[in-house]
Amino acid sequence: MSNLISPEFKIREVAERIKATRESVGLTPEEMAEKTDITTFEYLAYEGGAKDFSFSFIYKFANVTGVEITDLMDGESPHINSFDITRKGEGLPIARKKGLVYQRLAPNFRNKIGEPFLVTIPYVDEKHRVPHAHTHEGQELDIIVSGQLKVRVGDNVEVLSEGDSIYYDSSEPHDEWAVGGKECKFYAVVFGTNQYAGAMSHLEPVTLPGTTNFDLANVENPVADKFVEVETNSEGALTGIKFKNEETFNFSFDIVDALAAKDPDKTALIYVSDDLEERRFTFAEIKKYSNMTANYFLSKGIKKGDKVMLVLKRHYQFWFAILALHRIGAIVIPATNQLVQHDFTYRFEAADVKAIVCTGDGDVAHQVELAIEESGMDIIKMMAHGEREGWASFDKEMYEFSDVFERPTDPDKISCGSEPMLMYFTSGTTGYPKIAMHSHKYALGHFITARYWHNVDPNGIHLTISDTGWGKALWGKLYGQWMSETCVFVYDFNRFDAHKILPMFKKYNITTFCAPPTMYRFFIKEDLSKYDLSSIKYATVAGEALNPEVYNQFLKATGVKLMEGFGQTETTLAIGNFVGMTAKPGSMGKPSALYDIDIVDSDGNSVKPGETGEIVIRLDKGIPCGLFMEYYKDEEKTKEVWYDNIYHTGDTAWRDEDGYFWYVGRVDDVIKSSGYRIGPFEIESVIMELPYVLECGVSAAPDPVRGQVVKASIVLTKGTVGTDELKKEIQDYVKQHTAPYKYPRIVEFRDELPKTISGKIRRVELKG
Repeated sequence: MSNLISPEFKIREVAERIKATRESVGLTPEEMAEKTDITTFEYLAYEGGAKDFSFSFIYKFANVTGVEITDLMDGESPHINSFDITRKGEGLPIARKKGLVYQRLAPNFRNKIGEPFLVTIPYVDEKHRVPHAHTHEGQELDIIVSGQLKVRVGDNVEVLSEGDSIYYDSSEPHDEWAVGGKECKFYAVVFGTNQYAGAMSHLEPVTLPGTTNFDLANVENPVADKFVEVETNSEGALTGIKFKNEETFNFSFDIVDALAAKDPDKTALIYVSDDLEERRFTFAEIKKYSNMTANYFLSKGIKKGDKVMLVLKRHYQFWFAILALHRIGAIVIPATNQLVQHDFTYRFEAADVKAIVCTGDGDVAHQVELAIEESGMDIIKMMAHGEREGWASFDKEMYEFSDVFERPTDPDKISCGSEPMLMYFTSGTTGYPKIAMHSHKYALGHFITARYWHNVDPNGIHLTISDTGWGKALWGKLYGQWMSETCVFVYDFNRFDAHKILPMFKKYNITTFCAPPTMYRFFIKEDLSKYDLSSIKYATVAGEALNPEVYNQFLKATGVKLMEGFGQTETTLAIGNFVGMTAKPGSMGKPSALYDIDIVDSDGNSVKPGETGEIVIRLDKGIPCGLFMEYYKDEEKTKEVWYDNIYHTGDTAWRDEDGYFWYVGRVDDVIKSSGYRIGPFEIESVIMELPYVLECGVSAAPDPVRGQVVKASIVLTKGTVGTDELKKEIQDYVKQHTAPYKYPRIVEFRDELPKTISGKIRRVELKG
């Protein structure tokens, strides 16, 4: 809270939270007064903001309601759970009464929940000191009275001075010793085990392998070595990455053609159609067909700098087309087949589209024709996976062209390095989507995605489930995977069907897998014991925050621990649980070595561990490979997110004491109810623990009294009937498993939740 806010405003804000919390637990003012040992008149004065709060009242109220004192005073739950340092003068204020100091040791007090001590540690030169790490149940608070204290909690070491304090999980190995040449005195308060379980399941840290599957394969003369140098620590974790020759880099020529020369007969792509027909392509064939496609596109008048839209679902023709466009230097615009007339019209005009290669499936081509007519633009039309009057037949005509396409030497004909390569329309929550433009160096940025996060095996097969119209396709279906020389698996389904997908893991021996949490939720609601998933050696998740329930159930069924990651259309993988790390399930992980990532407040200042803020990428050291160039033709929107040498993601998170990032939500998704700030993901995680819940989206709903209230939109499992009694059961469950003020006052049952093409829940459509 800013120091500029008046104490009176702060009191009113806390009073509002007290009233809302009391109502959430179903107590009357008279009942709460009795439970906090004050008169009803005095309680109503507190609740009405007419009286400053005493510590004893706040403490008792927090115990009665099962909320943290920090919740009441600051409007947000505390996050960190290992240790928390409070420097002198930085403690959270409770009372404003001048001259009042709290010093309580209470040696004779009965039934203490905490045991206070005054500890004196003599000074011993560190050369002669014998370390003594110890543990005990519960938590500990140490407050320095005089001298300096050096404290080790786990792998973290801090030096505390007079007035500093530290609060930590005392089950962690810890040790304290005096430094600075003299003895140290400090108060130590040891508490018993925590009485209130958090909403998040306790998930044990996971030590990830210290060597990537790529390194274990001992690949000779890796094609990526010409462009990438990495630095790792003794645990095998990536600590640094450098790129070379990046200004001349073109993925088609430098990776695909290099693989075709090195290992021409190696399978690059396994394609399975919706009716389960299979095609396999070697790297030599991928080069051949993308060369033929490049010559075909040239015959249509497509040249360097032209914008070409690809609406190709998961058809294998997508790989021919995108690589061909890279060869020509034309700019690729992937798009989903879910677009309709007005979507296409906007995209054609906004991106100056020259040509389109479109699927013959469904009604897409008709919608494109309507959009062309509406825009009045002269757009070259090519169709794959079907034929239609007025459209060139990609599947017939492409094969008539030469399979030789030499790398251009004319600078006007070759596109590489910092020149534009790709444009993606972002799936914004409001207004028209923006156009994120990427250079050829974007492909290099995905080296880490595949090598250190997906942990792909050059002798294995990787499946990323996404449609080619979403940016995640290029995270998992092309760039990083082929830079790591692995085979990509593609299932070109029309509708997601877990019963059809699950048998493919065994049939094709798929070794690494990535999907959004939504897909995993559909998997775990099936009887996974019917399927052989033993081929899966590594699995990752992105697109939304990972619920503990999804993690636990998939682990139970497969023995595979899901590794989370975070990024955007504007970036490559920015934060992740990488090979060589100790991962904390439920956490996004730690920043990629590619990016300088921080969490900041509304003024752009770095926040402390445990505090929620916006995820940003600092650019003081230069613009990394993988970060977008700009929003095409929109300088204003570019400046809204990219200023003061910082890229603002618009996503919020908090960082724990060990440097791990924990997702909260989009800046606009945070629910502000009765003075509390509530992240939707925490509530979703609790609701998803219920066995009859298939999907859940939590959002804000307007309320005349509280400003906003929590609303839960729920899809139930097949056979479950949504009744008023079930709504009450869900509400009570949330109250029992997290702070009661966070429960959803509105529960609605839906047949399905609105989603983006990437599978993300569109909470903006759930509001209200």
